[in-house]
Amino acid sequence: MAVPKAKTSKWRRNQRRAQNFFNKFRRSIPSLSECSNCGEKILPHRVCPYCGHYKGREVISVD
Repeated sequence: MAVPKAKTSKWRRNQRRAQNFFNKFRRSIPSLSECSNCGEKILPHRVCPYCGHYKGREVISVD
């Protein structure tokens, strides 16, 4: 098994961790789908908050 020759400095360790931090935010942008009833952009596999439909049928009534 490989053994490091020298201790990793705090700067180098934090630089490596910073990449993980920024990648987390880049991946968290949600993809939006279109509601089949009203055409609004919504999160996939969710009830539409604008018209209350899910998979072509009314699940909740929206005033």
